[in-house]
Amino acid sequence: MKLHYGKHHQTYVDKLNTALADFPELSALSIEELLKNLEAVPEEVRQAVRNFGGGFYNHNFFFDIIGPKVDNLVPTGGLMEVLEKSFGSFDNFKKEFTDKTVTVFGSGWGWLVKNSDGQLAIVTSANQDCPLSAGSKPLLACDVWEHAYYLKYQNRRVEFVEAFFQVIDWNRVEEIYNT
Repeated sequence: MKLHYGKHHQTYVDKLNTALADFPELSALSIEELLKNLEAVPEEVRQAVRNFGGGFYNHNFFFDIIGPKVDNLVPTGGLMEVLEKSFGSFDNFKKEFTDKTVTVFGSGWGWLVKNSDGQLAIVTSANQDCPLSAGSKPLLACDVWEHAYYLKYQNRRVEFVEAFFQVIDWNRVEEIYNT
């Protein structure tokens, strides 16, 4: 994780800042505002915001919802209720999330999102695309770019996603869900 955070994540930060250097009006916006309104970003810098801004946001989100010591390996309270209602059971959710996430072609992300209609969905995104740009609220994210897992898991993406479920901070995910 040190390499993941200190090198890969930092590259997104640096390249986003460079891309926005000539656009002070964009620099004044939050990353969420930029990604939610990507079509309003000038075309000459839009792809950089999509790639580097998405990389910055996605990684910040990913690092925010994991931790080395988690209090509970499954959600509790309202989040557990809505997961069970949406997917039938937590085990069904976990299986569907894993199945979709491990089949991302190339590099990308697996997400649990709340759609604009309030319904939960499991979606994937390529590269550094972000659900915010599609009008969804991210609740959970799993990075399946090779840099996230290859040093420890090599080509065993399924094992990485299984291990991911051991470090999810479900209390933080519930906080995000409730805001």
